[in-house]
Amino acid sequence: MNKKIFVYSAILVSILAANTISAQEKTVDQSANLSVYRVTPTKVNDLVHTKLDVSFDYVKRYLYGKEWITLKPHFYATDSLTLDAQGMDIKTVALVGAKGNTPLKYVYENNKLFITLNKKYTNAEKYTVYIAYTAKPDELKVQGSAAITDAKGLYFINPDGADKTTPIQIWTQGETESSSAWFPTIDKPDQKTTQEISMTVQSKYTTLSNGKLISQKANTNGTRTDTWKMDLPHSPYLFMMAVGDFKITKDTYKGKEVNYYLEPKYAPFAKQIFGKTPTMMKFYSDILGVDYPWNKYAQVVARDYVSGAMENTTATLHGEHIQKTDRELLDGNEEGTIAHELFHQWFGDYVTAESWSNLTMNESFATFGEIIWHGYDEGKDAEDKSRYEKLQSYISSTKNGESPILARFYYKDKEDMFDNISYAKGSVILYAMKNQMGDAAFYKGLNKYLTANAFKNGETHQLRLAMEDITGKDWSPYFNQWYYAGGHPILAVDFGYENGKATIKVKQTQDAAVQTFTLPVKVNIYAGGQKISKEILINSREQTFSFEVSAKPDLIDFDADKIVVGEINDNKVAENYYFQYKNVPTYANRIEALQFIMQSKAKSGQKILLDALKDKSGDLRALSIEGLNLADAEVKAAALPLLLQMAKSDKNTEARAAAINKLAETGDQTYKALLVDGVKDRSYRVIAASVAGLTKLAPQEGLTALSSLDEDTKDHIASSIASLYINDPKDEHQAFYDNIMDNGDKNKIFGVIGQYFQYLRANTNPKVTEKGVKSISNAIERLKLQNYLNKQLSGAYAATAQGKSQQATSASGEAKSNLNKQAEIFKKAAAELGKE
Repeated sequence: MNKKIFVYSAILVSILAANTISAQEKTVDQSANLSVYRVTPTKVNDLVHTKLDVSFDYVKRYLYGKEWITLKPHFYATDSLTLDAQGMDIKTVALVGAKGNTPLKYVYENNKLFITLNKKYTNAEKYTVYIAYTAKPDELKVQGSAAITDAKGLYFINPDGADKTTPIQIWTQGETESSSAWFPTIDKPDQKTTQEISMTVQSKYTTLSNGKLISQKANTNGTRTDTWKMDLPHSPYLFMMAVGDFKITKDTYKGKEVNYYLEPKYAPFAKQIFGKTPTMMKFYSDILGVDYPWNKYAQVVARDYVSGAMENTTATLHGEHIQKTDRELLDGNEEGTIAHELFHQWFGDYVTAESWSNLTMNESFATFGEIIWHGYDEGKDAEDKSRYEKLQSYISSTKNGESPILARFYYKDKEDMFDNISYAKGSVILYAMKNQMGDAAFYKGLNKYLTANAFKNGETHQLRLAMEDITGKDWSPYFNQWYYAGGHPILAVDFGYENGKATIKVKQTQDAAVQTFTLPVKVNIYAGGQKISKEILINSREQTFSFEVSAKPDLIDFDADKIVVGEINDNKVAENYYFQYKNVPTYANRIEALQFIMQSKAKSGQKILLDALKDKSGDLRALSIEGLNLADAEVKAAALPLLLQMAKSDKNTEARAAAINKLAETGDQTYKALLVDGVKDRSYRVIAASVAGLTKLAPQEGLTALSSLDEDTKDHIASSIASLYINDPKDEHQAFYDNIMDNGDKNKIFGVIGQYFQYLRANTNPKVTEKGVKSISNAIERLKLQNYLNKQLSGAYAATAQGKSQQATSASGEAKSNLNKQAEIFKKAAAELGKE
């Protein structure tokens, strides 16, 4: 599963400026009572085959189901069967026999179906139970999480067709244990079953499910029954259905179907969105030594999806954010998500985490899959950038080096496992393991793990044993440190030089409660025109290393391979960073050098920033633009020609937009023509920068240009428009924000909600304030975004209430009254959000 929503959450960090907003994936509550060991449920019965025949009631939002579920006792003989069945009406429960069905006694309570079998079965005997039922997902009282905003399993999207802007669809979401909301099953990841699903739908709709479409039967009442079959076993949470007006674009990999299901509007761009999928399949198959194991691979895009994407076996479901036109793709694609979900077909589907405690065996690997795909597709710099971003994402969600255990059996709720530990941290731990083992051994170990556990379940110990079998080395210390203990090192590193020796003093400064780490570290010393490579072992809280060198080092590149899963704080000075950017240009070294220069604001660093305008990475070109000091005449003279060229023709729209913004900041009217041309560009990002820039140079012309844009463009640059209105907080602009709150999807809401808050903070009309906080609350409720936003907004509202009250003390008359009214509105809104 890919939790795209956290990308949106990250946007809020810099926007909700009134108080600190967390951008991390779901944070584990360290103070919660975590005394319960999450033991893997005992297997009494094993699933063998699941056959479903379902139809849908769009008015009631019901699924009418018939199920034939085949099982056998796991080991001990049993005369009972317990199934998960959430929020259902159970009509019939019977044993299937050669001469017909025999009714069975059952009790249905607390979302469990307790069935008394007709006899005691041994594990050499299979039996099949028939169940007729009605699933009522919209009547099910369940709670989602920050990773998955809802957990009712089956979703009817716009079933009455009342919203003319939203297609009518049905889709499912099984992870973690929500498949049992639409068919009775043993809803645990360590169960595996083959399946057959027959869906009766209106003839105009297209269906998708796991496996192969084996038949389509036209019915006399205008419906059609499609039957999909999976001959290979997989876990119940990976079952899926999708029904809607999808247009299929066909592709292939080694003769297997590779299909893309999109809304008709986006179908012409299917190959531009998903076209690298067959290449990804070959890359992963080759590197793992296990060819893509299923009979097809499909990807479908659904509306109002409750997460980012889901790796259902043979049929990944994506949220609508991945669905883009060729014009939208100019500003970025979602290949990371596509790669993440595809890698799950091996790690998650082919071999599935034995329990949610072992979620790292699914999500850490899928996130690692993103990293190595970027390297294969775009080169090592892109791979390094990806893993740098994963590491920073993890670190940003921690404090003092503290974080939960990766393979953890103590948690408050299974949904808590879907966090930055299981995803980001786990992925860089795998990458560091690869570095220590060497690529050949690492991938041979993965092959061993996959083939030994094919179509079964895996846990971290099985991965360790596979690696030990291949390398002949005991990897327990590595796993004990990174998988079975939490936290990460924070290294204070002091470089020195005296009497012909370079010294490195290392102190582990993470919280005392966090373990002391053992870290093999590669160090490259650049001195006297030479590079000296050394390997050191850090294994205590304080250590000093010294090496003979011919001259004072220009740079000591500590952790040269950038594999330390932690933080490094050193005493490098400006000259070291300048040397680092020019002579040791790994992605991490370049971005860290640029960040230092921007923070130091030293004039000597401006030359590096000018050089970085030609950096191979578009994001670093954009970053260097941000740091340029155009108040310096010499820098300005050197930068402006380069910025102008970038503003016109940089292939990366992020860098191009940054150049446009920088030129507009000069206030030079000669750039007005450039900005006017930019408003007509195809890139939405470039248009947004040009409108904002034109508004700075010529405010009225900027507003005129904004009003002249077509609705499609306005819709795509809504976030930029929202930012413009913060500086012009007129009452009439509220309608723009409220329209998005009332009608926007998650993407749109996250794109403007931070700006809407700032607009409300800047506006002085209590009626606008009251309407605004209500509009925001309604949007949160409509899209079930409480887990993302309530805590953040509550704090922001409370801080704003305090600020308004302080302002009121020095105001008088109507202004004082309005400020006090606004303070009370924000205070009340903060309290209401804090309760939920």
